[in-house]
Formats: sequence, structure tokens, C-alpha cells
Amino acid sequence: MVTRWDPWRELAQMRSQMDRMLEEAFSGTGAGRYDFAAPPTDVWVGDDELRVTVALPGVSPEAVEITTTPEALVIRGEAKPPYEEEKNGRWLRREISYGRFGRAIALPFGVDADRASAVFENGLLTVRLPKAEAERPRRIAVTATGSGVASQRGASTQ
Repeated sequence: MVTRWDPWRELAQMRSQMDRMLEEAFSGTGAGRYDFAAPPTDVWVGDDELRVTVALPGVSPEAVEITTTPEALVIRGEAKPPYEEEKNGRWLRREISYGRFGRAIALPFGVDADRASAVFENGLLTVRLPKAEAERPRRIAVTATGSGVASQRGASTQ
């Protein structure tokens, strides 16, 4: 897909980035590197599966909910700070984000949710969704006729 270059959109993005940098520099709290409401996500598509990896540092596996619909994979949860808020003091810097999060990833093909797996290791959640059997390519047998003899070639399925 080709996208037209829009200089005004780039200027708006630069202004937004500058505003964030200035806010972090002068507020003393630091706003963090990303919005935890939509954690960073990698999506890989192979011939037989879809693999989604989500960065969820500090989140316990019990705090994550994964569901599938025919159209999407939905990952939700909540990251809670490992400490109690104290009333007598103030933050000098606060960059770690906490709160509710969620991502919905559109599925490029039908998946077999019964064979799906999810592994949480070192702050990374990896969900593997095998392609549904109905979505897998099938080889079609070709029958040739000639001189009155029919032969069958390539009758196997993949």
C-alpha cells in the first residue's frame, strides 16, 4: 500500500513529540516511554500459524485474559504497582506505567483456538494461534484423459 506524504501530519507528530519531551523535562515526573494502555506488540504470520508477542513487564500471568473471536485476538489485563502509595513525599521521577491494558489484533485468517497456546516468560507473553484446518491450502488431484486411458496424478493432500 502506498501512502501519500503529508507534511502537515509530520509537523503535527513532531509538535506532539516536542510537547511530550518538554512536559517530561519540566514536570520532573517523566511520562514514560509508551502508554501502557496499549503495550508494545509484535505480530508474526507464518504459513501455518500466527504468533503474537506482547511486552508486559511486571504483569503476573494471572492478570492477563486472552480471548479469540472469528475476527480478532483480544488480550486484556491490569498491571499493578508492587508498592503502596505513600502520602508523605513526592515523586522525583515516575516512568513506570501501571493500569489496565488491552490489545485487539485482527486475524488474517481463521485460527484453531482449541490448539492455541500462550506462554509468559521474562515479561513477554507469546500467543501462538495455529491456522484453522479449513484455511490450510489443499492440493487438488488433476485427472488427465488421453488416448482413452485416464491417469490420476498428484492425488495426495497436503
